[in-house]
Amino acid sequence: MCGCRDRDTAQSRWEARPGPCSAPAGPQGARGRLSRAQRPPRWARGLRGRSGGSDRSPQAGMAAEDEAELSLLECRVCFEPYGADGQRRPLNLPCGHVLCRGCVGALAGAERQRLECPFCRRLCGPAETSDCRPLLQLLELLGPAGGLASALGRSGGGAAAAAAAAAAAAAAPAGLGLRLCLGGWGSLVNPTGVAACPESGRLAVAHDGKKRIHVFGPSGFCLGRFGERGPASNDIKYPLDVTVTSDGHVVVTDGGDCSVKAFDFDGRGVLAIREGFCLPWGLDATAKSEVILTDSEAGALYRLSADFQRGELKKCQMIRSRLVSPRAVAVCQSSGAVVVVEHLKAPGPSKGSTRVKIFSAEMELIGQMDSFGLNLVFPSRIYATAVAFDKEGRVIVTDVCTQAVICLGKPEEFPIFNPLISHGLSYPVGLTYTANNSLVVLDSGDHSVKVYSST
Repeated sequence: MCGCRDRDTAQSRWEARPGPCSAPAGPQGARGRLSRAQRPPRWARGLRGRSGGSDRSPQAGMAAEDEAELSLLECRVCFEPYGADGQRRPLNLPCGHVLCRGCVGALAGAERQRLECPFCRRLCGPAETSDCRPLLQLLELLGPAGGLASALGRSGGGAAAAAAAAAAAAAAPAGLGLRLCLGGWGSLVNPTGVAACPESGRLAVAHDGKKRIHVFGPSGFCLGRFGERGPASNDIKYPLDVTVTSDGHVVVTDGGDCSVKAFDFDGRGVLAIREGFCLPWGLDATAKSEVILTDSEAGALYRLSADFQRGELKKCQMIRSRLVSPRAVAVCQSSGAVVVVEHLKAPGPSKGSTRVKIFSAEMELIGQMDSFGLNLVFPSRIYATAVAFDKEGRVIVTDVCTQAVICLGKPEEFPIFNPLISHGLSYPVGLTYTANNSLVVLDSGDHSVKVYSST
């Protein structure tokens, strides 16, 4: 575990969700659950205020990941399901807890000044909240009908998900074991990207904490944090992804002001690139310290060349257009091949799917496979959120439907189906490989980084 906890973020506290007997039976149903209008808000039901009152301590043995899964799809104050818009939109508090916009407004009061987190008591202003992007992506995946809620809800999966996990476990090769688990609730806040330094082995994680970039050493200890949240040009508003160049610079896509920002490992901002991007999202560094970047809204792929030591942009070139909402991207360090994950929109309750495209170093399309095609290989819907190349040039993706990491093979044999990790993940959103070929998975569901290696 990381030996340093984020002092900017208070420790979380947990409270059991009311059980079947927590309210008298009545017209609300056999469980007696009150409607939102009938029941008081959670901060008025037994949580200690600043002037005193009752207090409930955490349940014995309840871990951070239990809290993350306790009510993944609903606000833990009003117990109403999250939504993409309006008062149901999920918002991050600076302490790392997530509430709906309606409850944030109610806590702030009519003056809209400072509010107190109902779980850890940390004070903040409404302007310090931000969209919980991982939850919004999950809602996008589920669609308006919540078709996958049983697979991703509190119970951890329905019959279809259980069958898919069992099939993946049966096909998974032996010998890949969890070596380190870093971060966790209170240290990382809704992380969105992870990258490994090819020289030093340090890991850079982009998340929504006060300091947006968290750096771990190879042994798992916290080495530092940087990238303040703020209005300055080198501040990071909302990081979407991160990569580390071979010369040791951390490059971040900032969805808050649609820019790309570079830092050294001491946290000094060296370059901010604003080239008319619509929404820069995923990025990965080449062996020559160039950066391949996706623009999700423009549907384009860019190549950035810069002298990071001097803080000078040399060239920003669009190398591919007419992509459909491209997000995750990875570059093969040996061949120069590029793989991109597109997010496809579709009518109906499922609302969309993903497509994996592989390009040669000259940006010629050499292979692609969408969720429907992969269903022909594996009997489960696959929704890819992250992608990477391993040392042998095989394409590796994360799948949030089965909470798995899957190998799709080399470009010339693409696609095959070989599950690498089929259990122990909640909502994997990031992938990278270290210099010693350890697989690093960013699990936003329990706010952690998980390092796997051959045993």
